[in-house]
Amino acid sequence: MKISMLGISRGGCYSPNHVDNDAAIFNKVCVELHGLGCDVLVSTEDAFVASCLSSGVVFGMPRSKEAISRFNMLEKRGALVVNSAFGIENCKRERLMRLFVDNSIPCPKSEILFMREGHFVLPGMAFPYWAKRGDSHAMVKEDVCFVACKEEAESVFAGFEKRNVDCVVINAHLNGDLVKFYGVAGTDFFYWFYPSSCSHSKFGLEAVNGKAEGIPFDAAGLKKTCDRAASVLGVVVYGGDCIVGKDGSFKLIDFNDWPSFAPCRDAAARCIAGYIYEQALKKVAR
Repeated sequence: MKISMLGISRGGCYSPNHVDNDAAIFNKVCVELHGLGCDVLVSTEDAFVASCLSSGVVFGMPRSKEAISRFNMLEKRGALVVNSAFGIENCKRERLMRLFVDNSIPCPKSEILFMREGHFVLPGMAFPYWAKRGDSHAMVKEDVCFVACKEEAESVFAGFEKRNVDCVVINAHLNGDLVKFYGVAGTDFFYWFYPSSCSHSKFGLEAVNGKAEGIPFDAAGLKKTCDRAASVLGVVVYGGDCIVGKDGSFKLIDFNDWPSFAPCRDAAARCIAGYIYEQALKKVAR
């Protein structure tokens, strides 16, 4: 069945050091959907908003407030939207950490700080820790910082204040193997790897945990946990990072809506396109 749908690419400013990779997975999904017989109209975030484009089936990777708001409007009108605006917003770190804690998703000890009268009160968490922009996704390298001492904390928070970042999430640093993962909730697709064994990185911060030792862990259990986290957040197409401790337990330290899937792009694109197509068929049948 030929189904018309609308695909929204991600604005370059929301893909720090990953513009090509983000564009590649989006384009590959569009190609796969064309192969399934779909008629896909492709748009940028800005054109999507400016032209008030609409469709009963919408998918894509928007990050701008305006594009997400339009996703939300179309969703409320009954459109099938992947990922949903609700889920994209929930992946912003402040909401994400609250939802993880409230739903017992394994994650580091955390604090959420808000700027008051132009300043932050430094957190009481023991060093080292990570200070991460909480009101949005990372836009620049300084939005995610490893903090080892008070002097570094003062500098990092002064930087947040200067950039008018009004919310910061603090995560305790965890020792262990850093693992990156990608998934599509509700499907069998799940891919994980050690970033220390390749060059896949936005800002090079993976080096803090060093080379992975290959600590054994339950990969099926990680997929189950990640799919549950995706359900809690309200996203289908996801990716993120976790730390595997010496005992094989893992904690999620980051979770994103529709990442680049660079190491597994072809398989991921087929799965994402298949999911969108199947959901679109169900919508048409209703």
